[in-house]
Amino acid sequence: MSSSNVHELTSEHQETSSSIEMGWKAFPLTQYQGLWIGPKYIPAVMACREHFESHKDDIILTTLPKSGTTWLKALTFTLINHTFHDFDSHPLLKTNPHDLVPFLDPELYANGQILDLTNLPSPRLFATHLSYNLLPVSMIKSDCRIIYLCRNPKDTFVSLWHFHYQFLPDDVKPAPIEEAFELFYKGISPWGPFWEHALGYWKASLERPERVLFIKYEELQEDPTFYLRRMTEILGCPFSEEERKGIIEKIQRLCSFESLRSLDVNKSGKKGLGTETKIFFRRGVVGDWENHLTAEMIERLDQLTQQKFGCFGLVFKES
Repeated sequence: MSSSNVHELTSEHQETSSSIEMGWKAFPLTQYQGLWIGPKYIPAVMACREHFESHKDDIILTTLPKSGTTWLKALTFTLINHTFHDFDSHPLLKTNPHDLVPFLDPELYANGQILDLTNLPSPRLFATHLSYNLLPVSMIKSDCRIIYLCRNPKDTFVSLWHFHYQFLPDDVKPAPIEEAFELFYKGISPWGPFWEHALGYWKASLERPERVLFIKYEELQEDPTFYLRRMTEILGCPFSEEERKGIIEKIQRLCSFESLRSLDVNKSGKKGLGTETKIFFRRGVVGDWENHLTAEMIERLDQLTQQKFGCFGLVFKES
């Protein structure tokens, strides 16, 4: 894997971003073609969109932040590599899932660098927070597989709010939950708006179910066996009858929230630019919103979700 010239932000591209939003404090956001992202990530997004060449057997994991990204990376990595690694000495035991499955943006194309990814072993496994309409054209046109994990917007918001203040300096107070809620409700959140992001992948999964799998976080928790089997089908790596005996249960145990959180690498380790891995593991439960949102907040989010998703048949189970 090699890199070449850094992708520069031209005046033409600068015009596609606007409206700096500082309400999240730790996550200053700007709107790039309808998507709210950190200004520093725009060169990476542009470089990825313009230069990433998708292979037919690529696997792309897509989420909004705090929707089960770490879990999805762990499950998929383990699933497609189950014949290469023994569970007693598995890479996940010593490596954080985010280091095993890199983000195309902002990691691989960080600062707009242009990479040569052609020699990576197949199937190549990547992750992104990009909305469906902003995925590289080659990704849309190819036969690569896309798995999207979506979480109830109430839990997504609460988890994001907690995650946000992990990045604040000690002398800076986090935004009150009421203030953060108003931003989220208006669609202003990292890689949001939530509703447009989820709906793009939901529609794609209906139009091309053979290559886009839409999974709801709540249902994955409720029946992981069913969805692991669905993942093997869409990824083209079904288990033999002999392999199926106990293998899915082993994957579930290894990749469970409790198991991953208990590992030293995820309790005291660091990844990337020194980010502590423990911040990726808070509670991982369904329905934590009940402990944080007021009745008015719940009603407003439920009404907005029904308004955005109702006519498309996208609904979420409550706790």
